[in-house]
Amino acid sequence: MPHHHSEHIDPEPSLVRSYALTEGRTKPSIDLPLEAIVATVEDAVAQNLAPEDIRASIVSLCGQRISIAEIGAHLGVPIGVARVLVADLVVTGALEVQATLRSDATAVERLDLIERTLRGLRAL
Repeated sequence: MPHHHSEHIDPEPSLVRSYALTEGRTKPSIDLPLEAIVATVEDAVAQNLAPEDIRASIVSLCGQRISIAEIGAHLGVPIGVARVLVADLVVTGALEVQATLRSDATAVERLDLIERTLRGLRAL
């Protein structure tokens, strides 16, 4: 009779994993609101990050403008973890925070921001 190896995978984020990813930190080193838009700095190299390093995944995701909420949803990590990791990458110069909306933003740009934020929240 063949032996079937089944592995239990917990779909919920692990608190231990989250703690390890942020080295126990719960607050980002800079102020990053949930809707903050971040992007990879054009000349930034992935800072010699190993491909399996979650920070390399964040740098890759930020090749296009993306919100903190969307990053958390894409990576399956709590928003607090995403904020801490993104803040670290901003401080090291790999990412930059971009203006969410300019004062002269159009109604379409404002609606786009709301839709992106809602998508990120729903994905959590």
